[in-house]
Amino acid sequence: MQKTLALLALLALTQCQPARKPDQTQTDSTAATAPAETAMTNPLLPDPETFGGDLNGKPVKLYILKNNTMQVALTNFGGRIVGVVVPDSAGKPTDIALGFKSLADYQAAGESFFGPIVGRFGNRIAKGKFTLNGKAYQLELNNNGNNLHSGPSGMHNAVWDVIKSDDHTLTLTYTAKDGEGGFPGNLATAVTYTLTDDNALKIDYTATTDKATPVNLTSHGFFNLNGEGSGTVNGHTLLINADRYSAVNAGLIPQGEPVAVAGTPFDFRQKTAIGKRVDDANEQLKFGGGYDHNFVLNRKGNGLEKAVEITGDISGITMTVLTTEPAMQFYGGNFFAGKDVGKSGKAVGRREGFALEAQHYPDSPNHPTYPNTTLKPGQTYRQATVYQFK
Repeated sequence: MQKTLALLALLALTQCQPARKPDQTQTDSTAATAPAETAMTNPLLPDPETFGGDLNGKPVKLYILKNNTMQVALTNFGGRIVGVVVPDSAGKPTDIALGFKSLADYQAAGESFFGPIVGRFGNRIAKGKFTLNGKAYQLELNNNGNNLHSGPSGMHNAVWDVIKSDDHTLTLTYTAKDGEGGFPGNLATAVTYTLTDDNALKIDYTATTDKATPVNLTSHGFFNLNGEGSGTVNGHTLLINADRYSAVNAGLIPQGEPVAVAGTPFDFRQKTAIGKRVDDANEQLKFGGGYDHNFVLNRKGNGLEKAVEITGDISGITMTVLTTEPAMQFYGGNFFAGKDVGKSGKAVGRREGFALEAQHYPDSPNHPTYPNTTLKPGQTYRQATVYQFK
């Protein structure tokens, strides 16, 4: 009887709390408050109270999107995916995104690309050089004499402004200045993360510029569908809807036109374990230390289309990726070396995470026959990618 009365009193107290006002669009990153900053945060995710801090005079915070089944942790430092908690086939909550517990951990990590938005040009540009409208540009170099993900000045190291934050949506903006990292034009970018009631995390991108510039934005989320810190992803089964992929040189720069996947270890048109052929005697696998290649998607139109389906062999969690982009970079975590310790307290070892980066082709500014990546004044860049979980 006493327990019943206590429960009724608690319920009455809860109902007497003032109604929460609808979230409104914010224009100041210091004013936007994440609904995550409550005691309701999933224990598998970092604590919003201790996660952030100030960087370059701007506040860095953790934001939690949630529905009845999932929680997604995001930060405005690089627009990163920090955690994704979904139930496995037995209903056990499982964090499937690789990341760290705090801003300080991200800054100290040897790997720079745990979960961020990368741009203004994702993937590689050979020797950091390209010519646009008759003018030659030299970009920052950070990867075997090439420009990878726009170099150290890329968007992954920026503190983004928070424009809107509620239980289902986070909108971030960042303007890359003219000359930043060597690129021309002031590029104004907005990215919106939306968690839907049917367990899909959608990422919408837009960008405008005041000078012609290459643009190729993508998300560099790292995942392990068996759970962060659970070991290799080689047992995951993977389907990529692609008949062709980009063969590369030793610097992982595409060489000429894409080639057929048929008869190669790159044929994932039927679900196949990632590790089944990853160590085959194949020059392309040798160059990448495994899979780190661009797949040209089989597309029928311009809208969202299924590109990838991947399933954790232990958890039974399936992630389906849909995108508007023409290609998908699949990276199998070949260069993880156990030097970075993730949220679980375990070091991230070789091939213990994967990335699926919806994008245009690498090095497109130097290949006129590739799909165009030049954004001009008056145009609006748009991209959408969806990660659907079941």
